[in-house]
This record gives sequence, structure tokens and C-alpha cells, in this order.
Amino acid sequence: MIQRKQSIYLFFAGLVSVISTWVANLWKSATEWIQPEDNLETLLLFGVSGLLSLLTIFLYKNRKLQMRLNGLNISLNILLIGYLAYVLSNLPGGFANAEKGVGLFVPFVSIVLLVIANRFISKDEKLVKSIDRFR
Repeated sequence: MIQRKQSIYLFFAGLVSVISTWVANLWKSATEWIQPEDNLETLLLFGVSGLLSLLTIFLYKNRKLQMRLNGLNISLNILLIGYLAYVLSNLPGGFANAEKGVGLFVPFVSIVLLVIANRFISKDEKLVKSIDRFR
């Protein structure tokens, strides 16, 4: 069923990732802000993360697959955090002198939402298993 609690968290995780591709600023380089759409790798990582979250909503009949895809999405967001940290450290001035935007925190928000969704999916799985024992 699409109207479950985890579907809301998955939807918000996907929405945050997809919308931040065009709205969020990552860091300031010289005089202009760099956004995820300016760099192909960050655009792909943000986009795949968002689409994977939205796709996972419709796999509600297969909860184990949902949890595995959420784990993959969490790994993808950790990879995104690592990539953004790497790129930011290679800027002139590194971490200390660069102005950072809100876009660097989007993967953290997405990870938190995905972990909450996984918790609700596992609760559903336990509920279904307990009901199956009574049959």
C-alpha cells in the first residue's frame, strides 16, 4: 500500500534529492555558487538517489527488496558525501576558506529519512511474519 508511513519518508527523501539538484548551492568558487547541475557526477548521484527513493515506494509488496534498495541508496548517499568532501578539499583554500552551501547537507537529510523508512519497513515485515504464525 502506498499510504504507509515509510512511503512518506521515501517520498521526502526522493523529493529532497531531486529538488536539491536545481535549488541547493554546494560551495562558492571565486564569485559564483556551484550547484549539483554544474557537475555531471554530482548531478547523477543526486538524481539516481532521488529516483531510487521514488522507485522504492512502489515496491511495497516486496519489503525485503525495499530494505535492500534503501541500503543501496544510503550507500549511494555516503558515496556522494565522500565525493563532495573530496571535491571541496581540492578547491583552492580547501575546507577552511571555501564558503559552503546547504547542498552539502542534503545527503545527510536523505540518509536520515531513508533510515527512518527502513525502520518502518522492518516493523511491517515483523508484523506480517507475526500474523503468518497465527494462520
